[in-house]
Amino acid sequence: MATVLASASSSLQLPKPLKLDSGQVLDRVTLAYETYGELAADKSNVILIFHALTMDQYVASPHPITGKPGWWANSVGPGKVVDTNRFHVICANVIGSCMGSTGPASEAADGRPYGMRFPVITIRDMVRAQVALLDALGIGRLHAVVGGSMGGMQALSFAANFPERAERVLAIATTARHSAQNIAFHEVGRQAIMADPNWQGGGYYDSGKTPDKGLAVARMAAHITYLSEAGLTEKFGRRLQNRDAKSFGFDADFQVESYLRHQGLSFTDRFDANSYLYITRAMDYFDLAEEHGGRLADAFAGSSARFCVVSFDTDWLYPTSASRVIVQALNAAAAPVSFVELSAPFGHDSFLLDVPALDRVVKGFLE
Repeated sequence: MATVLASASSSLQLPKPLKLDSGQVLDRVTLAYETYGELAADKSNVILIFHALTMDQYVASPHPITGKPGWWANSVGPGKVVDTNRFHVICANVIGSCMGSTGPASEAADGRPYGMRFPVITIRDMVRAQVALLDALGIGRLHAVVGGSMGGMQALSFAANFPERAERVLAIATTARHSAQNIAFHEVGRQAIMADPNWQGGGYYDSGKTPDKGLAVARMAAHITYLSEAGLTEKFGRRLQNRDAKSFGFDADFQVESYLRHQGLSFTDRFDANSYLYITRAMDYFDLAEEHGGRLADAFAGSSARFCVVSFDTDWLYPTSASRVIVQALNAAAAPVSFVELSAPFGHDSFLLDVPALDRVVKGFLE
């Protein structure tokens, strides 16, 4: 059995234009994706992993810009929770993003970057593009779709809109609709980007200047929502950063301030500000019940999949109450579903971190 993770980086231009929920059409769509593990002869061992807002296709391989391990490298690989000795794993960069798939930084038909001419997209558009990728690869029914956070939204949308395409649906730390509070947090981030003079109405690509300050502030604000009060208190408390006393100024006196500034600045090295605008807007538009006549159970009425929904007790971005709404809808649709709330101190980011109980749930569900 293989003990070294074998991965392949690929990109594929979809054979047909992609019609979007807005009514607009993207004539040329490229999806960048990573694969791990060997594809079975009958193509029955495929797991499609959907990534979250600021993640990408590098789920288990080093990031080409930062050099850091893949965002779920602790869970995907030979002998790991998502065992690539058994499964062929695919993870694609969503449309609208900036790691090789078509997005605002991509070249439009006139040879110039789209910028804000890129059409507004939805979670369902992201899923449609990835289904078109599967079709182009000759892959039909999946062993499972898996996603956390925005990836969980895609997993639910996949189940609702392509009900026969997956045997299992695993949705972690997610929601079936974006709440007013979450829309508000995203709007703060978008306004920070658009208030940066270097944003230039989104047309900054050829100017040599990028709205890094605005994007960093957006990341700082969002990052707070990924954590928990208990986790912040334990990790930072009110401890000072490299000093014995307060400066009585506006440097980063506190460790938590320094941490957030670092998170913001490092994010600008690997992410595009316009992509942040478009993807957060797609998340804000997400309301699975609204897409299916206003009743969430109807979204799952035709699904033949088994479901597993996971929440965390310290996640206040997508709390357990949001997961219970999904589970209740699945019950109403008579869909087989397992649900677990796990205890972890890390807040929303628990799905990315070392939570052994999550490993057991994921492994058991995929078996």
